[in-house]
Amino acid sequence: MPTDPTSTLESLPRGPGGPGLDLTGPDPELLALPAPPRQERTVTVVLMAVTAIAALWMAIALLGEARYALSPGRPADVGDLAPLRPTEDLANRYVRAAGLLGTRSAIRYGRAAEGDSFRLAPVAGNPGLWVEIRVPEGFEGPRFVPPSTFAGRLVPFRSAGIRHARLAAEVEEQTGTAVTDDAWLLIDGSSPRASRWAVALVALFLGFAGWNLFGIARVLHRVRDAKQA
Repeated sequence: MPTDPTSTLESLPRGPGGPGLDLTGPDPELLALPAPPRQERTVTVVLMAVTAIAALWMAIALLGEARYALSPGRPADVGDLAPLRPTEDLANRYVRAAGLLGTRSAIRYGRAAEGDSFRLAPVAGNPGLWVEIRVPEGFEGPRFVPPSTFAGRLVPFRSAGIRHARLAAEVEEQTGTAVTDDAWLLIDGSSPRASRWAVALVALFLGFAGWNLFGIARVLHRVRDAKQA
């Protein structure tokens, strides 16, 4: 066995990294590794992008109700609904009003996972203003008398939100009456406090979208580093 350490170092191959390290060429073991799964990575990025877009869309769709949830909790008294012509300063406001509902063009409908039913009817003498009322489970029937006083969210019909997105189309399909573009909707019983769920959902969807965008950025960053290496 050699006892001179100098002779041992001299016997090792030399390279730019020092004795015993040959960095002049690619490592054959690294070259033998399989290529990264490009197809699976592409599918993952696409799914994350679609999920982020869907989450952002849901957050935007619920933004109006979230803003309403943060509005003052005391209703503004707007008086009789028959002569009322709402303006932009009443949009997405919590209001209190009185009036009679018409029977023509009124519809009844339900929502999934809810036992209560709903009625939508125009205000008598004011066809440009509609009121949605909730009918408790078990009270629906021919003897049901709609209320004449209301307290809830007043909003342009087309901006009522995702839960009322198809309501105008349902009115036209069931009654043949077209809801005008300048129509307004009063959602009885919808107070700012009762709408706080929208704030939580908006925050959840924004966080979900941000997490997916962050994941996409990490995947693309790793791909770029791998190409540079």
